Amino acid sequence: MSKRIKVLGFGLTALAMCGLSYSAVVAEPNNNQLMIDGKKITTNVKAPKGSPFEKLYSGWRFRSAETQKLQSDDFENPGFPLVDLGTELWQKVDGSAGKSCASCHNDASKSMKGVRATMPKMHKEIGKVQSLQQHVNYCRTERMGAKAWKWESNQMLGMAAYVGLQSRGMPVNVKIDGPAKAAHDKGKKLYYTRVGQLDMSCAGCHEENFGKMIRADHLSQGQINGFPTYRFKWQKMGSVHRRFKGCMKNIRAKPYKVGSDEFVALELYVASRGKGLSVESPAVRN
Repeated sequence: MSKRIKVLGFGLTALAMCGLSYSAVVAEPNNNQLMIDGKKITTNVKAPKGSPFEKLYSGWRFRSAETQKLQSDDFENPGFPLVDLGTELWQKVDGSAGKSCASCHNDASKSMKGVRATMPKMHKEIGKVQSLQQHVNYCRTERMGAKAWKWESNQMLGMAAYVGLQSRGMPVNVKIDGPAKAAHDKGKKLYYTRVGQLDMSCAGCHEENFGKMIRADHLSQGQINGFPTYRFKWQKMGSVHRRFKGCMKNIRAKPYKVGSDEFVALELYVASRGKGLSVESPAVRN
């Protein structure tokens, strides 16, 4: 029988305020191999030097067999309707310049291959690290003369998923040195800083307690190689910034805005923690 335990020095009263309770029984991540369209997806890899883990595990390995199966079949994956939308939008002319994404980037399977694996990254024109969504909107407003898409709109999620799909199976490899170092260091500080009424940090769940059960859920390492992700809780696709906001709300902290420098920095740092894991976009999670 599992016991209820204290987490990060807080008792059950504080955890109950957030609806959180942990089981002391540590469950092992599922060791099945993820294959999609005949392609082997790396869901575990030896952790790089300096990592707090011995081995990195994709969030896919912590999900139920039913959820895993959905992601392994593109026809069953509930995120693919938005991928189809992204495919259409790639060719659609929009804005005063009379251009589409394809006008400049041609065949996405070639021009976008590997792009998702390096995101977020420095944007030379803007002069700071930007998420994939921000790169997309820069092209829309500055190159196409079109309106920017909202962060969680179907158009943006569809395009992000479509671009991400071109990198599926490729290892995450974000740059964290040079001009990107300041953002990486800022993200790392945010990851370990306790915030909110429950005085908790990202590391409290995804580093110190990964593998344990939180109510009916299995705590993962918090890897983000599958975003944008279809979550059953949302009943739709969502960005990693939406996930960050949800986590902050759970610990009674005031979330940063999607697209904020804080969330972009956090995204870069968390992505760097998953170096070597395969891009899974679009993933399927609880």
